[in-house]
Amino acid sequence: MSDVADPNNRTIPRKPAWIRVKAPTSPVYAETRKLMRDNKLHTVCEEAACPNIGECWAQKHATMMIMGDTCTRACTFCNIKTGLPNLLDPHEPRRVADAVAKLALKHVVITSVDRDDLADGGAGHFAAVIRNIRASSPGTTIEVLTPDFLRKDGAAEIVVAAKPDVYNHNLETVPRLYSEVRPGARYFNSLRLLDSVKRIDPSLFTKSGLMVGLGETKDEIYQVMDDLRAAGVDFLTIGQYLQPTPKHHVIERFVPPDEFKAYETMAYGKGFMMVSASPLTRSSYHAGDDFVRLREARARQLAV
Repeated sequence: MSDVADPNNRTIPRKPAWIRVKAPTSPVYAETRKLMRDNKLHTVCEEAACPNIGECWAQKHATMMIMGDTCTRACTFCNIKTGLPNLLDPHEPRRVADAVAKLALKHVVITSVDRDDLADGGAGHFAAVIRNIRASSPGTTIEVLTPDFLRKDGAAEIVVAAKPDVYNHNLETVPRLYSEVRPGARYFNSLRLLDSVKRIDPSLFTKSGLMVGLGETKDEIYQVMDDLRAAGVDFLTIGQYLQPTPKHHVIERFVPPDEFKAYETMAYGKGFMMVSASPLTRSSYHAGDDFVRLREARARQLAV
């Protein structure tokens, strides 16, 4: 298997054996894909070229991406297209809720593109999706993975008021790399968002994720862990960055599985209630099972 090259002679390095996955072939995968198409829904699984899509869709797990497929940011790690998005579809919250009901999901993850063009960053649309799912699938637990709502005062309050079960916002990388990896974002704004969610509703589980292999150091990762704990974040995910195309941010290295295990051990030592760290970990990977474990961990803490 050769490296993937572009006309400028840049390459995507070959994946090591521990991170390769099989192409999706399951009939349930095809059924899930058809349901998304029939309901005119976007998923981050497809748009971000997630390596776990075959496994997740075969189990009817999907992360639904609302507010269109066009982002107002241009993060160098992300494969979602950038540009001027269309107007919000007022019927989308109902369609998302219908898909959740048809899939009989016990846990659903709702994420979105960045919508800097909207006055509230799309917070009201998130809230509408949550309310519609609650109405049609009251037994389904809901996890939101929101943008940073940069300069959108009051946006976090709108989403929290709709009562999701988990509030996730990913820091993605260490502060030193933000200008390269998330040029439209601000590290401390993202931290403040997570801190504000916990202050608004201390009972709400909060979650954040990091990619590794972008050029960060271990000490920088440990500092981010400390920052997240200071913001009261309960759940940390750490996964390998995979370069979508030769035009995206380069992979500096593939982090071996034993290093992920060391990050997991360190994160638990710093007080996170739940940690998922592995080469294929993504924010929404095994999210339903992890939410059950998160509730159990909180119950144990309260029982002490």
